[in-house]
Amino acid sequence: MALVLFSGPQAAGFTANLPHVQFVICCLIMQSLLMKSAETINCSEPTTDGLITALKENIFGKTEIRPVIHLKTPTNISVSFTLYGILDVDEKAQKLNTFIWVNLIWNIEGLSWDPVECGTDIISIPRKQLWRPDVIISEFIDENKVPDTYYLYVDYTGKVIDDIPFHVISSCNLDIYTFPFDIQNCTFTFNSYQHTVLDVQLSFHRPVEEAFKDSLEAITTKGEWELVDMLAEKPIIPPQEMNISRDKLTYYIVLRRRATLYVVNLLIPSCFLITVDLFSFLLPPQNVDRSAFKMTLILGYTVFLLLMNDLLPVTGNSLPLINAFFSLCLALMVASLLETIVIINIQCGSTHYGPLPHWAKVLFLNHVAKLFRLSKKPSEQNCDPEVEHRTDTRRCDPAVENPLSEAAFKTPALLELKKISHELLFVRQQVDKHLKTDESPDEWMLLGQVIDRLLLCLYIVFLSVSFITILAFWLYWYNKNASLI
Repeated sequence: MALVLFSGPQAAGFTANLPHVQFVICCLIMQSLLMKSAETINCSEPTTDGLITALKENIFGKTEIRPVIHLKTPTNISVSFTLYGILDVDEKAQKLNTFIWVNLIWNIEGLSWDPVECGTDIISIPRKQLWRPDVIISEFIDENKVPDTYYLYVDYTGKVIDDIPFHVISSCNLDIYTFPFDIQNCTFTFNSYQHTVLDVQLSFHRPVEEAFKDSLEAITTKGEWELVDMLAEKPIIPPQEMNISRDKLTYYIVLRRRATLYVVNLLIPSCFLITVDLFSFLLPPQNVDRSAFKMTLILGYTVFLLLMNDLLPVTGNSLPLINAFFSLCLALMVASLLETIVIINIQCGSTHYGPLPHWAKVLFLNHVAKLFRLSKKPSEQNCDPEVEHRTDTRRCDPAVENPLSEAAFKTPALLELKKISHELLFVRQQVDKHLKTDESPDEWMLLGQVIDRLLLCLYIVFLSVSFITILAFWLYWYNKNASLI
């Protein structure tokens, strides 16, 4: 480039156009630098020192701007990750705790070297020497507590490969309604923190099916949760929002809880206890203290729930269906205890009650009792007292038995004995009449048995309907969540 000196009017004209000249000179300088950077770097010798020296002269230290020749050219970042462990799922705090390994790949425009001339086709470089994309996971709610990694790889075509471990504590909307048969769908959204889609664009480095397969092989934790599927999508950004929106990649992590622990420790014991409570109806309440047995059963079930309370998830969104199951079991046990108290009260206090109402006799003793094949014990004999009186009089009166000897037995002593005999017979008849006609205690006892058998059948029906309903809800929501996978 020749340097020309001007004087006089020419100098004045040049001075007036000085800003334009400076702009042209700056453009020429930048173009020469970009052209230089687009060229293949030359190594002085095919050794590590030769390549490092060439890289220091060309790319080392340029961490402020994206590695592109033209600033309007977006940098394409290829993203993939492998899930190595599902550490914890906190339903109360709505957090997912996982360990993943993120792989980022991008290209440094204008960088290349001859593998033969420089002695290698790939080299590891300190991460702080190069520009790195600010790709983050949007759901992050805690710091990344993993050891720092200091190096990344650069190959002879300018491609940069960066593998980063992440201890991800992310937010996740956990729905535990179908606990312990729940399926959770959590998301990992990768996007640039500052660069818009005009500067940084994200793409999938490999199909999500491949990432899912590698994650299944890499997962070493065999805890409460298992990975059942992995999906991914890239949201479409409208053209009018490209200057303000960030490019995103969304991964859906589908997890399923292993329910064996909860079925064995929670559901099966509850079913056993409710079955024992059901069969306790077979105990006769008038001979065995059934109420004490049921009270002990309720106390044992309450202690069981207190001990197993740590296994139940806690969240503010909704109550799990299993809580309704436990509440139903406890309510049925309490209802059966109250029913036993009523039956014992009827049967033990029947001697103090009045006659059974007619409608109760018709409804319970005539119809419901026949339905359950319950009947009153047969009476010894229920005949007319007047007929019995005449029979007993005829049997005890000697005159009636032998009218021919009536005159022979009309002595004062015999007449007095006959009078006493009639009085004793009258007393006996009144007692027999009272005992044979007052059937209230037997009727109340039979009423208690009928009500006890009726409530047992209602208990079985309600228990069956409730369990089938809860099971149907479990299956419905489980299939619904599974269909969303």
